[in-house]
Amino acid sequence: MADQQAQDPVFQIQRVYLKDLSLEQPNSPAILLEQEQPTVDIQLGVDAQPVAEGIFEITVSATVQTKIQDKTVFLVEAKQAGIFEIRNLPEDQMGAILGIACPQIVYPYLRGNVADVIQRGGFPPVHLAEINFQAMYEQQQANAAGQPAPTLAQ
Repeated sequence: MADQQAQDPVFQIQRVYLKDLSLEQPNSPAILLEQEQPTVDIQLGVDAQPVAEGIFEITVSATVQTKIQDKTVFLVEAKQAGIFEIRNLPEDQMGAILGIACPQIVYPYLRGNVADVIQRGGFPPVHLAEINFQAMYEQQQANAAGQPAPTLAQ
């Protein structure tokens, strides 16, 4: 019986935490008086790192930059991470677990923290869109294989 338990698949969240967060307003207060609507640029990323045997840290990062012409209104850089215990899963499933399932768990925390820090900075909150991590993962796999990527439909 103990041997059976040792081979059972394990997928557990150990912890979700805010790893890094910064807000910069390099052109305040003058830029706050501008009437022009700023442009918003959002970049997202996912990183998976082994921490110990069967333990992985998954980090979802976001960079949100708003500009009026060439001047930054604000810049937010955030990294939300989770520690996951993942054992006894087939090797061919690990990429999808690390690239899709884990980021889907971590991302809502990142969304909330980014919206909160922007609002605390005196701006209307920017709500990051829902992300299709499966499509993002498939695109990364296709790019790595040098094939045309499927389109990201959201």
